[in-house]
Parts: sequence; structure tokens; C-alpha cells
Amino acid sequence: MLWSRGPPLPVSPIGEVEKVLRFAVSQIPPKKIMMGVNLYGYDWTLPYMPGGGWARSVSPQQALEIALANNAAIQYDQKAQAPFFRYRDTRGRNHIVWFEDARSIQARYKLVSRFGLRGVSYWVLGNEFPQNWLVLEDMFVIRKL
Repeated sequence: MLWSRGPPLPVSPIGEVEKVLRFAVSQIPPKKIMMGVNLYGYDWTLPYMPGGGWARSVSPQQALEIALANNAAIQYDQKAQAPFFRYRDTRGRNHIVWFEDARSIQARYKLVSRFGLRGVSYWVLGNEFPQNWLVLEDMFVIRKL
């Protein structure tokens, strides 16, 4: 829910997603709601400066590759239910990357059942995120519409 020009934070922190869903189901029948799920993350150059440069969009797979290439430890923000890591690039600039992984996507999918929603839809479907499809198949009966 935060975009590439904003401060370096999780793209869709679980608390904000829940807040939006609580409001949505108070106004719309839950079975008419498809929860949007992002299949991307952002790589911010630090220090963040409001009005400064844009963060680079990365797929979850790219995020893992960046972490591996830079020997960066992936951490998990329990409150936001989102993974992130920090690294220094070859030019000496610090970065923070927030993205999605199997844990974070599972936390979001649990909201579908909790709120009785129709299902999920995706934003940026072409990004590599093989873990998503495994979690999806494990948690839901898939119907192509």
C-alpha cells in the first residue's frame, strides 16, 4: 500500500491490510471482495530523502538473489508480517529491501478465510515468486475465472 516514492516500509503491512478489509466488509458483502496481493517488493537506497529518488521494484525472487549476492541476512518484521534485509552496494550505498515471501503471503491469505472473502487477485503477476503458488495450492481450492 506504500509506493516506490514513499519511505522504506513494507509494501502491504498486515495491520493496514486488515484495517482496509474491516472497512470493506462493513460496506460490501465479503463474497464480492477479492483481496489484492502484491507480488513485488522495493529496494530503497538509503538514506531516504522525501522527494528524492524512486525505489527500485523487485520480484520476490530478485530480492532473494540480491540478499544472497550481498550475503545479507533476511529478517522478518512480525508486526508487519513482512521480510526485509539491508545491504551495501558496490558503490558503497546502503539499501533496505522489503518484499514478500512464503510466510508473509501465507499471513495475507489467512485474511481471506478470516474475513470470508471471495478470493485474491494479483498485482504484477509476471514477477517470479514460485513459493506463492505452493502456498496458494496448499491453502485454497483454485478456480480460474
